[in-house]
Amino acid sequence: MLLPRLSFLFLSLICWQVAPDTGEECHEFTDLNIHNSIVGTGLKVQLLLFTKDNLDCAEDLNQEKPLNSSYLKVSRKTVFIVHGYRPTGSPPVWLKDIVQHLLLVQDMNVVLVDWNRGATTLIYHTAAKNTRKVADILKNNIDKMLNEGASLENIYMIGVSLGAHIAGFVGHMYNGQLGRITGLDPAGPLFKGNPPDERLDPSDAQFVDVIHSDTDALGYKEALGHIDFYPNGGTDQPGCPQTIFSGSQYFKCDHQRSVFLYVSSLKDTCNVTTYPCDSYRDYRNGKCFSCEDFLPLTCPVLGYYADNWKDHLVLKNPAVTKAYFDTGTKEPYCIAHYFLDIITWNKSTRRGYITIKLMTKDGNTTESKINHETATFEQYSQVSLLARFDQDFEKVSRISLTFSTGSIIGPKYKIRVLRMRLRSLADPEKLQLCRYDLVLLENIETVFKPIPCQNMQM
Repeated sequence: MLLPRLSFLFLSLICWQVAPDTGEECHEFTDLNIHNSIVGTGLKVQLLLFTKDNLDCAEDLNQEKPLNSSYLKVSRKTVFIVHGYRPTGSPPVWLKDIVQHLLLVQDMNVVLVDWNRGATTLIYHTAAKNTRKVADILKNNIDKMLNEGASLENIYMIGVSLGAHIAGFVGHMYNGQLGRITGLDPAGPLFKGNPPDERLDPSDAQFVDVIHSDTDALGYKEALGHIDFYPNGGTDQPGCPQTIFSGSQYFKCDHQRSVFLYVSSLKDTCNVTTYPCDSYRDYRNGKCFSCEDFLPLTCPVLGYYADNWKDHLVLKNPAVTKAYFDTGTKEPYCIAHYFLDIITWNKSTRRGYITIKLMTKDGNTTESKINHETATFEQYSQVSLLARFDQDFEKVSRISLTFSTGSIIGPKYKIRVLRMRLRSLADPEKLQLCRYDLVLLENIETVFKPIPCQNMQM
């Protein structure tokens, strides 16, 4: 199944650049530059339609004329992709990926909403003001589709930054009857604190899911959907530059990560599992990894398939669901979650951090530094620490543990481990690994061979 899909994608990417000689006019996303941004651009919207029948040649659904398309089938799901503010005028780097992979997932209409003329300006306020006008144009086009037999339930809008609020405005005009809206790091500036009818809101569609990846800068911090996802707490994203010396990536990397996470969810790589929780701190402290209270009995996944969570909304209808998770530094972003359970028999309480490393026979290693908060080890009390690995090994031949108090000066301590246990969160049936009677000297790596837990008794 995977090979045909990869072949289809490869050919599609080639066709995007080289259209066959069909005699049709192929429309492209507006490509502007910094000069356009300086002088400003008047609003002009193109609606570029892609389907599996015209992957290589976008058709412009001219909103000024009656609906007349060679490829649009209103009986199919229609996805509108709405970009955001474009300070330099260049097309978003993720356009090809999101269109192509959506069409790999399902036979649908994908409409790229190109409002680059109107979004390209040095004055952010001007672009934000244009969002209402873009929403009106989209409603006009959707009305034509409805007249041809389309249903609001089959309309799905994906909005990026300012585009998320545009989607919300459209949904509000249809009294929340759109099938779904996905907000990808909705813009924060000029929208924070606005009432629901002046921003994206859960009432704008039957299902609204939001990914917040830059809540401390360009994004919106508060919940805006039926379920709001906060990768890495919603602020600094792994792999993004930490200093201004990295240039423009310093400003946009966190903001764009929401889009790349969504695109990754369309691919046959891995599903990013998320965990409903009251706070990122509680998630990191391992307090939110049971989804047994939810129906269906599963944790929500990120991205395209997040709408499976709608079944839970019908049955429980919570006011707000916030879901937290961590990611790797690059695609496919998935990480493996494990619990490291430690029981100590020190008479005195010890506080510190644990680093765990997993090794295979062929020399591969993966490491997790569990250092977000000091752990407290008390005699005969189990401490469960959340360990996050960028690789998930089928077989682990060696494990190492390192204990540290984080102090550079002063006495060195040790903890006496009565039992350690490593258990997978994603796969509770996976073999649990144990070891008994260890002494961890501070800042000294202790390497040992784990033993299947069921083969040993306390």
